[in-house]
Amino acid sequence: MKLTRRIALATTVALGLTGAMGGAVSAQETINLTAIDGYPERSMWVAEFSGFFIPRVDELLAEQGNYQINWMEAYGGQIVKPRGVLEGIKLGLGDIGIVTTIFHNSSLPSQGISAVTPFVAADARVVAQAVDEIAREFPQMGAELAAENQVYLATGVVLDTYQVFSTTPINGLSDMEGMKIAGAGYNLRYLEGIPGAAGVRGGLPDFYNMVQTGVVDAAMLWPEAAVTFGMAEVAPYMLVADLGAVNSKTVTVNADIWAELPDEVKDVLQTVSVEYRDHVAGIAMDRAQASREAYVAAGGTIVEMSQHERQAWADSMPNIAAEWAANLDGTGAPGTDMLNAYMGKLADAGFTPLRDWAAE
Repeated sequence: MKLTRRIALATTVALGLTGAMGGAVSAQETINLTAIDGYPERSMWVAEFSGFFIPRVDELLAEQGNYQINWMEAYGGQIVKPRGVLEGIKLGLGDIGIVTTIFHNSSLPSQGISAVTPFVAADARVVAQAVDEIAREFPQMGAELAAENQVYLATGVVLDTYQVFSTTPINGLSDMEGMKIAGAGYNLRYLEGIPGAAGVRGGLPDFYNMVQTGVVDAAMLWPEAAVTFGMAEVAPYMLVADLGAVNSKTVTVNADIWAELPDEVKDVLQTVSVEYRDHVAGIAMDRAQASREAYVAAGGTIVEMSQHERQAWADSMPNIAAEWAANLDGTGAPGTDMLNAYMGKLADAGFTPLRDWAAE
């Protein structure tokens, strides 16, 4: 199938000429859309975009009978690499896709709201809903994506909580001193209070090789991804620190494409994006325990971090949430208000933080 970079609105005649005089003809418009992500399809959120999001959009459009979408799906580097989705959709290389926001802290700073508030909620469903509500209550997230020629549809939380996967067992902060630990985006800052610990930037597909080759001693990721990418082979120890769930994905549409879409199609895409948000968050939580068991079955060992050590880790960190909010405030954005609202939503959901990032 030919890749399309623009919407092609073609009238598809639904066969049904009645009688020799050529009676009524029903018509349905076909819209060509290219969906992209740089991660491979075995990545849970990509598999669910292909297996849940797209069929669900097709289903709802079919119920109304006015439009259908002819999808081209390009994942795993066919069009862009994992870090290239934001730019790819901006330039029209893809029409709709899943932006991994942790790679773009400078251009999408407000997307870091859950990453700068660790040790609060290890629940993908709660964090996904809270972040998405913030995006809809405050214009900042949408404005940042608009500057990238994109329209925000919904956030995505695909991990139950970050943990630390290492070559040697870690029981507490002292064991992490002097370690090189891979991460992505804001979570590298979790290491700043640990003497000698150094964060090394990388992406999920890179972590296996980074550990295997000795570039790092450990990596921060989540159990489902660790199993998917075979981390037990090179990092056989998982430190259960429950750093928290983080919104790292956002479904966006090229703004030029969006402007051309019929309202009916826009409504369906927005509806299904929220369904997809809840769907992948639910899968993340459903797979959490099974993934831990699969990690052990693959040869991994799980080490539980004590509550005392978790508290010490949280207290050792700079208040990256306050810094994040102040930086946004400095640009005229409501960073402090967003932070307060987000922490309030988590509190309303029953979560007590180890450290109240908004109160300091």
